[in-house]
Amino acid sequence: MLQLPEQVTIKEVGPRDGLQNEKKRIETEDKVAWIDHLSASGLSYIEISSFVHPKWIPQLADAREVAEAIKRHPEITYAALVPNMKGLERAIETEIDEVSIFMSSSEAHNKKNINKSIEETYPVLKEVVDGAQQAGKSVRGYVSTVFGCPYDGHVPVDQVLRVCDRLFEMGIDELSLGDTIGVADPKQVDQVLAEVKERFSFDRIAMHFHNTRGMALANVLVSLQHGVTTFDGALGGLGGCPYAKGASGNLATDDLVHMLNQMGIDTGIRQDKLLEAATYIQSKLDKELPSHQMQVTNRSS
Repeated sequence: MLQLPEQVTIKEVGPRDGLQNEKKRIETEDKVAWIDHLSASGLSYIEISSFVHPKWIPQLADAREVAEAIKRHPEITYAALVPNMKGLERAIETEIDEVSIFMSSSEAHNKKNINKSIEETYPVLKEVVDGAQQAGKSVRGYVSTVFGCPYDGHVPVDQVLRVCDRLFEMGIDELSLGDTIGVADPKQVDQVLAEVKERFSFDRIAMHFHNTRGMALANVLVSLQHGVTTFDGALGGLGGCPYAKGASGNLATDDLVHMLNQMGIDTGIRQDKLLEAATYIQSKLDKELPSHQMQVTNRSS
């Protein structure tokens, strides 16, 4: 018999991690309307944007306007990615609920993505964590390339754990482990989580899978059996990785919710409302979303 949790938390990262890779510019009012649709679906957490410099991610240059215009529900955590103190100052001004920080577990990817070595990144993030906590905000950390790097290849688990240790020492509340280029397989996930479990409590760990090679849901199942109960997803499978040629997007929230519902695991999320939200953003992107649920919907409409 599968040993599975009764309840799972899904954190929607589509408005940030999904849209940041889309070439077509989405208007601010359309982002706001999409997030409002997501807020009506039963999600308890939505990462709405990123307060990075606009030249790095032009799609998210309107982070402040989006944060100030959405209809906030008191039971939902509205989060945003923050790279440094300048970004934090802007995020705090919008009264964002949670701050997300990010770095890689592989040296080459960290330098490519952040333009700093791993050691050089720690003090920058520590300053952000301290500032966020002083402002009364919770802090979430993302660790990229946990299961493989497009430049360094295999990333030793010990290397991943050292980065995780440093982030938890800074005082973050939760850590999301990312399969950035979608190379993880169920056996590798099993091995990595066995190591992680020895060091950290799973009530502070989330998994962030990409579906590049169609492995995401299989990797979720292994994670569930280990006792992980928090997963990131992007509605419709939006997103991808610019460093993995031909990579498809994030684990699709709608596919994940469908699987968990079929398995009798409570998510608190309404599939009909997710479908409305997915259909809305699909119409603004002028392309079909890649999730299986949306493929079914598009073929039957």
